[in-house]
Amino acid sequence: MDGDTLPAGTITVWLGEIRRAIDGDGESDVPCGECTACCEASQFIHVGPDEVDALAHIPKALLFPAPGLPKGHRLMGYDEHGRCPMLVDGRCTIYAHRPRTCRTYDCRVFAAADVVDTDPSKSRIVARARRWRFDEPLQDDVVRHGAVRAAARFLEDNADALPLRVAPVTATQRAVLAVELHETFLDGDPTVADVVEALTALAGRAEA
Repeated sequence: MDGDTLPAGTITVWLGEIRRAIDGDGESDVPCGECTACCEASQFIHVGPDEVDALAHIPKALLFPAPGLPKGHRLMGYDEHGRCPMLVDGRCTIYAHRPRTCRTYDCRVFAAADVVDTDPSKSRIVARARRWRFDEPLQDDVVRHGAVRAAARFLEDNADALPLRVAPVTATQRAVLAVELHETFLDGDPTVADVVEALTALAGRAEA
């Protein structure tokens, strides 16, 4: 049933895994089962110029230059139903060769950060995210989960005070940044300046 909860794992263990995936040191192992919500949510998939294997398995006609990014960065769009063109009969036809974006996408970020995407095209992702339940067996788990949620609330409440260059634009960006920023919130309430400094450092690492 759609209302059944899903085990998301221990929050601290998951935080380590998702941050390594975000940093490019691994991929997110999401227990998707039969769910293909993220593949049918009208999402543009970024493919970097270094992703030779993925590029070799995606028809060139489906790729176009990524606006605002250096030459060689591409995007893959979706069909009239919002589905990834690589999804056929409910299965990813290039799963073993899928882009980094797909390998690191994890809808559990929404549950961890308590963020809801209000985009109607993401309704199935929202429904899936609401079912995840993290384990918090230790006090450190409780504290870290609280820090992720605090970071997400801060990013939403102070959106107008954040520089455009580092401010999250989408719900997904806000949830992911909350995960990346949560350690800034472990020892109390940081100032806007503290968070901007941390966001700027993250942006610098992403551009390096």
